[in-house]
Amino acid sequence: MASRPINRPLSPHLQIWRWGPHMLVSILHRATGTAMALGGTVGLVWWLAAQAAGPEAYATWLWFFRELAGGAIGYVVAIGLSWAFFQHMSTGVRHWILDVGAGYELKTNKTGAMATMVVSVVLTAVFWAYILGVK
Repeated sequence: MASRPINRPLSPHLQIWRWGPHMLVSILHRATGTAMALGGTVGLVWWLAAQAAGPEAYATWLWFFRELAGGAIGYVVAIGLSWAFFQHMSTGVRHWILDVGAGYELKTNKTGAMATMVVSVVLTAVFWAYILGVK
């Protein structure tokens, strides 16, 4: 028996949607959460394994984080992870505001999405200025 096509409505596809800051913030929220979870897990497991393996393994861990990660690459990773934290936190606050029923108007939603990106960069800059002792 031959099946004939059923005329069903199709779900909107990516070609229909226009890109907006609220979409970027949604993707960034997932990406920053994943980056922090993976980075934190790797660092914690390595630290715990080094502690359990003995003084030589722990000395290697300390050397890596003091010498190698203390250089330019370490600063890039640390600044990136701190930005990820502040971006994830800002987006979480935005989602909390949306959960209480506010901010669903299109203009307000887009402004809030852009504000999370600005706030995360500003908080990261202030945080690192404090750490580095910039006055």
